[in-house]
Amino acid sequence: MSEPAFTVADLGGTTLRIARYGTDTDAVTDIRRTPTEGMARHPGAAVPELQDRVVEQLAELAAAAVARHRSSALALAFAGPVTADGRVTAAPTVWGGPGATLPLRLLLEERLGLPVVVVNDLTAAVWRYVATEGQQPFCLITVSSGIGSKVYRDGEVLLDPEGHGGELGHWTCDPSPQAPPCDCGGRGHLGGIASGRGMQAAARRAALLDPAGYARSLLGAAAPDPGELDNRALALAVRDGDGFATAVLRGGLAHLASAITAVFTSIGVRRYVLMGGFALAVGPRYAQLLTEELERLGCFGLSGEEIRRMVVLGEPDDDHGLIGAGRLLTARGANPRRAVTVR
Repeated sequence: MSEPAFTVADLGGTTLRIARYGTDTDAVTDIRRTPTEGMARHPGAAVPELQDRVVEQLAELAAAAVARHRSSALALAFAGPVTADGRVTAAPTVWGGPGATLPLRLLLEERLGLPVVVVNDLTAAVWRYVATEGQQPFCLITVSSGIGSKVYRDGEVLLDPEGHGGELGHWTCDPSPQAPPCDCGGRGHLGGIASGRGMQAAARRAALLDPAGYARSLLGAAAPDPGELDNRALALAVRDGDGFATAVLRGGLAHLASAITAVFTSIGVRRYVLMGGFALAVGPRYAQLLTEELERLGCFGLSGEEIRRMVVLGEPDDDHGLIGAGRLLTARGANPRRAVTVR
């Protein structure tokens, strides 16, 4: 391990992953996973206690990794909104909320004695795709238990200094009183309807409305009791061409396609990279069905052929935040703490 290296970390609601990023190899190695010291591990604990636990865990494990890697900086991809100067303003999946704003970058720099960069995890993931997407602007969308998004354009991820932006999952696409709930407590949000969790709920509702059709479907064969239906069965049924499952998915994709057309018509982004457990589990069929919905809605000024080039799938692994954090540090060069437009 003599070549230049950074230490990179990706902290989610359930798992903290720390790895070595080789600046010469552009690869992550020495990936170590551990349960996050958050509310999933300590249910009922107060927010300040969980914040202390997370900071202590990060500082301890990062210090050991930095020594192992002989690295010159640490980049942390964090599951929550982060300001331009590395303050975490919320972490609903890590310590619940609301809680006080946590100056995480400063706290880690004090403990580690080297430059630290803290960014939102999806912001970090964007940097994985900057090289492959070239100079064109693009929007990275993750579809898993929720939906998130970030737009990259002209060398920066478009966010305001307080970390606002890239929250398509909380766009209200169904204003009706009976719209499905969102994890944030709202109702009718895109994430509550078209995320993996939203699609699972939609499939169960469809089964209750059409029990005979459900019973004839691959979903019915996999889970005769709709209450036991999971996203693995839903993704498999769509991949196998099941009509019932495909119709359910189309219902959610119509809303996602509508959100994409809004992004396109407002700021002209023509490229959308899809990642996240649910979208990647369905695979190429997910991109195909989403593209069909985009063609049905139309994108003002684009031909059918241009619309069919808009959606691609991301890499089928969970290293987005780690690789992206390493590439972000590399892009910042010798001074990771310099004032930059990238957040």
